Order: sequence, then structure tokens, then C-alpha cells
Amino acid sequence: MTGKEVRIVPSILSADFTRLGEELRAVEDAGADMIHVDVMDGHFVPNLTMGPFVVEAVRRATSLPIDAHLMITDPDKYAPAFIEAGADYVVFHAEACREPAGLLEKIHARGARAGLALNPPNSLELIQPYLRGIDLALIMTVNPGFAGQSFMADVMPKLSSLAEIKRERDLDLLIEVDGGIGPDNARTVVENGGEALVAASAIFKSGDAGEGVRALRAAVGGG
Repeated sequence: MTGKEVRIVPSILSADFTRLGEELRAVEDAGADMIHVDVMDGHFVPNLTMGPFVVEAVRRATSLPIDAHLMITDPDKYAPAFIEAGADYVVFHAEACREPAGLLEKIHARGARAGLALNPPNSLELIQPYLRGIDLALIMTVNPGFAGQSFMADVMPKLSSLAEIKRERDLDLLIEVDGGIGPDNARTVVENGGEALVAASAIFKSGDAGEGVRALRAAVGGG
């Protein structure tokens, strides 16, 4: 047992979009806690994926909170559209934003929760000035851009450091981890401070999305 509740967050990046509503119902019925939408612009990361219309479709198909991860070069411009589409969390990269504190305030003012994401090469110092102003910190355990990459275990010390900072400062934020997570390493992530586990391939490429959620839950001692 991990001794704490862990959120399971399916990423639709690996979902079958011809059956998206069915896939979302399957993971919701299996006990998923949130839905993760990976937004890529082909510039900040080398891939092009989903926009606000996809968030609108997800919002119609599920009652779960939607976590929109903006891997884009101009989050200031586009964040409001994702909130309007139904995103509950909007997460962006500080290095892609001219004034991160201003965008965090803008997201909150529009009624959504705000978060910052950190890529594997980047230091925690990049987001530390903003930790009291965010609701979610997303630690990437792959270089963002594609599903199906291998988990980078060398990010674990950084995750542990963030968890310690959270405890020391009594911060009210959720520590989310994304990248190559599956039943074989989920427990390690949680033991190092992960509180919400994002998984794409491990859930939607497992042959049964609902079973993928249950397998991750079991791996961290939740059933």
C-alpha cells in the first residue's frame, strides 16, 4: 500500500478517436479520476495534436475533470479558449510564456485551476517562484511530444525534491507525473511523491481501457 490516495489520469493521446465516447465511458466506469488532453502545436514540441474542439467533445462525453496540458508556444493566447471549451485545469510550460504569473492569474480569473509543467532537462528552479500560485505541478518523465516513450527514471530525484518542497512549505498543489507510466513503475512514482499518474499507452493500448485503469490502481495499492 502507498498510504495515500492516488489519482489515475488517462491521457486520450493514445485513445481510439473513432470510439472516443466509448473509451471515456470505460475509463470513467473503471474509476479514473481525471482526463488528460495533450495539446501540441508542432512548434514547442515536434507533433501536432488537439485543440479546444476536442476538449468540447470530451466535456460532452464525461463528467470527470479535464486536465489540458498546453505544450504550445503561446499559452497566453490560447488558454482562454480551452477554459471556455470545458477544461478544469490548464497546465502550461513557464518557458513558453512571457509572464507566467500573469497567465496563472488569468486562468484563475476565468474559473479554472492553473498548473505548470516541467520537462526532464529543466530544473525545479524554473517553477519554484510560482509554486504558491498553482494548483498542479506536472513533472514530465519523458520528453514531451509523442506517446509510447520509455519512462525516464532519472527524473525521480527531482520528483522527490518537489514533494519535499511541498511538505516543507505546506503547499496546496497536486503533483502530477506524466510519461511512460504503467503498472511496472507506477508504485515507484508514487513512492517518490507522485499524486496523480497520467497514462496514455498503458491504458488505451492495453486492449481494454477500463482494465488499464484498474491495473494502474492495483499497482499502487488501490484495488
